[in-house]
This record gives sequence, structure tokens and C-alpha cells, in this order.
Amino acid sequence: MTVPWRLIGVLALLVVGFVTAWQFQDWRYGQQLAEQAKLHAETLNQLTQAAATAQQAERDKRLALEHRLSASEQTHFRKMSDAQRDQDRLRDRLATADVRLSVLIDAADVANGCNMSATAGSGGVDHAAVRARLDAAHAQRIIAITDTGDRGLIALQACQAYVKNLQQ
Repeated sequence: MTVPWRLIGVLALLVVGFVTAWQFQDWRYGQQLAEQAKLHAETLNQLTQAAATAQQAERDKRLALEHRLSASEQTHFRKMSDAQRDQDRLRDRLATADVRLSVLIDAADVANGCNMSATAGSGGVDHAAVRARLDAAHAQRIIAITDTGDRGLIALQACQAYVKNLQQ
């Protein structure tokens, strides 16, 4: 039997062609995968940079808020300390009789039968007004009530400033 060398040559050329085509396709597919991996890495890098930028922006906002709240807290503390000092000074002055609290009396109200003088004292502000001095204990209670009110107003202002800072 004679071996047709032509047929073997053609088959060999076909096999070599298939192997070459297969290697070429493998090389081309490898390049596409490499390009796709490169694009994927660049995309991940961009996403990481964007996330880091956003995180830094949030950190900066948080620090700014903390600074504003700290300043607000210091202001609130200073106002409370000032109010406490003023109230303590007023209590001391009332206790030493350096200052007396008085109230205006309606001069037209004669039904009470109080005969109060209408002359203004040397330290009086109102001219010819009828005034009655308050007992020191009552004056101390009034001062305590105003102190509580002042503290409440200062605390309310601090709360409003806190909410305002959070909304910014």
C-alpha cells in the first residue's frame, strides 16, 4: 500500500494551521483578558480614590462640627458661670443689706389701708413713687427663682445653638 504523501502533507498542514490558529486565538484572548484586567484595576483604583476623598470630606465635616460644638459648649459654660457669679454677688449684697428689693405700690389702692410715704429715697430711681421693701428672705427666694429662670434660658439657648450647629 502506498502512502499518499500528498494527503499526509495536507493533513500535516491542516494540523499545523489549526495549532497555529489555536495559539493565535489563545494569544489574542490573553491580550483581551490582560486589557480587561487592566481596566478593572483602574476602575477599582478610581473607586478607592473616590471613597477616600468622600471619607476625608466626611471626616473634615465631623471635625468642623466638633469644633463648633466645643466653642458653643465653652460659650454656654461661660454664660452659666457669669450668671452664677452675678446671682451670688446679688445674694451677698442682699444679705449684707447693701441692696434692698422693693416693689411699687399702686397709690390709688387705698383699700388696703397701707399708708406708705410717697417720697423717693436718696438711692431711689422712681420719683415720688410709693414703694414697699421686701423682707430679706422673700428677696432671697425671688433671686433664687430668677436664677433658675436665667439658667433655664441659658440652657435653652445652648440647646438651640446645638441643633443649629447640627443642621449646618
